[in-house]
Amino acid sequence: MPKPSPWLMFRLVFCATFLSFSASCFAALGGDVSSVQADQSHMRAQRRVTQNSAYSVHEMQADTGTVVREFVSPAGKVFGVSWQGAVRPDMQQVLGSYFAEFAQAMPAHRARGPVTIRTANLVIYSGGHMRALTGHIYIPDMVPGGVRPEDIK
Repeated sequence: MPKPSPWLMFRLVFCATFLSFSASCFAALGGDVSSVQADQSHMRAQRRVTQNSAYSVHEMQADTGTVVREFVSPAGKVFGVSWQGAVRPDMQQVLGSYFAEFAQAMPAHRARGPVTIRTANLVIYSGGHMRALTGHIYIPDMVPGGVRPEDIK
């Protein structure tokens, strides 16, 4: 059997490494609570957890000053994400498998002002102005009973 070329081996190792990282790093929205730790590490943020009877909030402040809150149900699933700060967080990181739906739903060329979008799986709000951006996204089917959409901010 011929020996594989170094280029082929490099490509195989690269693909395997990329797939192993992408499975664990991009699992925030809709993922389990362990994905919050991956987000915290990616953002190089400090994290504070606030618990109440219906959910917990994992609040992370990145060194950019942006604050990201991930809302976790009693079942340990991230059902909502909110942000506020000078820059939006890495949306691919915090939205995980929902990023494609988010990107498709957001208008490419929109007028100034806030945007609210409802898709089959997500509710998206994004607004603010330069250096003061806010937003939140949640999965309506995953929101625990007794939690109001207004609580996800």
